[in-house]
Amino acid sequence: MQRNFCGLRLSVGSLMVVLVACSSSYAARAVRSSESGDSLTVVIDAGHGGHDRGGIPGQRVAEKNMTLDVAQRLRNVLSGAGYHVVMTRDSDVFVPLATRVAIANSYRNAIFVCIHFNATNRMGASGIETYFYTRDSLPLASAVHYYVTGGAPSANRGVRRRGYYVLRKTAIPAVLVECGFLTNPTEAAYAQTASYRQKLAEEIAAGVRGRSSLGSASYIDQTKVTRSERHSSKRSHKKSARKKKSSSKPAGSEARSGSINREA
Repeated sequence: MQRNFCGLRLSVGSLMVVLVACSSSYAARAVRSSESGDSLTVVIDAGHGGHDRGGIPGQRVAEKNMTLDVAQRLRNVLSGAGYHVVMTRDSDVFVPLATRVAIANSYRNAIFVCIHFNATNRMGASGIETYFYTRDSLPLASAVHYYVTGGAPSANRGVRRRGYYVLRKTAIPAVLVECGFLTNPTEAAYAQTASYRQKLAEEIAAGVRGRSSLGSASYIDQTKVTRSERHSSKRSHKKSARKKKSSSKPAGSEARSGSINREA
């Protein structure tokens, strides 16, 4: 009788050990799943494409090629970390802005990351800048900007709030990161190396992973422009038409067409 009781006690103890082990294993898997982002969809938008080269007239390095390569590398990094990744384009094709937004808005638990490179007629302009529009997008913009500027040998041009179409129309957290100036000889040389584009992808991915752990950065609000300032800017552009525009994004570019032409 004593032996049977001891055997029963041993069996119960063994069962408890198994249950604890299973519970620990389940908890570990849950933590890994949470850290890898299994439940999060990342919609990656490679700027421009097809007949839209991006940049400014006469620009030697086509922006559309650089954005697609970084976007594909970012997809590989995030997919390897367990994220569900959706590409708005995965080849050299033109995708309308409204279609890009529709793709992003078709996912609930998702974020939208738009990849661009800057351009200007002033060759000395350089640096990284990250755009957002809604308050919910600021933590993501802050994290992406923090990691990209920390890993890139370029100037920090700050986080900026602006109503670009792909940011203003998305119903999920959305950012647009400008990965340097292709019209700057030094930054264009960086962008044309595979190692640098891989570095950009890895830093953007780090921003996606760290979007909830970093505080929100201060930002420049470029949406608060008065009507008189807009008219003044238009008159200034008309006067300098022969010399070409010196803005960081030309009027015909994808991002600017979303924020100005579609709103006019």
